[in-house]
Amino acid sequence: MSLPARSILFVPGDRPERFDKAAASGADMVVIDLEDAVLIDRKAAARTLVHEALAALDAPRFVVRVNSVGTDWHGEDVRALAGLPGLAGLMLPKAEAAEDFAAMQGAGVPLHALVETVRGVLGLSALCATERLVRLSFGTVDFQVEAGIDGDGEELDAVRTMMVLHSKAAGLEAPVDGVSVDLSDDEALARDACRSRRFGFGGKLCVHPRQVAVVNAAFAPSRADVEWAERVMVALSGGHGAVAVDGKLIDKPIVDRARLVLAAHESYGIAA
Repeated sequence: MSLPARSILFVPGDRPERFDKAAASGADMVVIDLEDAVLIDRKAAARTLVHEALAALDAPRFVVRVNSVGTDWHGEDVRALAGLPGLAGLMLPKAEAAEDFAAMQGAGVPLHALVETVRGVLGLSALCATERLVRLSFGTVDFQVEAGIDGDGEELDAVRTMMVLHSKAAGLEAPVDGVSVDLSDDEALARDACRSRRFGFGGKLCVHPRQVAVVNAAFAPSRADVEWAERVMVALSGGHGAVAVDGKLIDKPIVDRARLVLAAHESYGIAA
């Protein structure tokens, strides 16, 4: 079973010396950023640097966040990157509607939607039907500013639930939760990432390599979860119609959950 990327690490598009370091950080996915991380007078140069770096790779390794629709750089970003062997996907910031991806459809790669506006959240149903779209990411910081919401905890619970349910209904990968901006508090980061997992998210955006290991651990199953899943599968192997594990009746949804835990264990290991 193929599981989605847990840790999605951003790296500035005008710092090519950091690309390989980001890939070696343990992040499941690296997003080279041509948008917020690059100053206006560096946009064209960054695009060239990213093109050169990706053209030199012999296998897809990176997703690139292009500039948003309506900017002077969006079309050129997409044209410069389409068809490069090192490109694993394109991410569109401020994604709000399927037509926003028109220029990107011809690139022939998986598409990622960064949802960070009120219109994007309210249009999730149509947005999730976009051709080639594989995953949503939640731009919590920008969304809070536009929506006038002060806080990224329970204040955003309703939006997180919407993103998970719309992703599931459309057959997309479990969505990616937003960044934790305090780089010095690993305990808070772990709590944030565990909350994301409980809500049904499959990963979390990272803005520094030091966040990667904490996020990866939060999305890996615990030893207790793995041992429970193994007991469920052993109980089923007896061939009985109805079985109980730890005093609880085991039915199909519980079996499905046990299989997901074991698949995550196989891919990720056990959380420290």
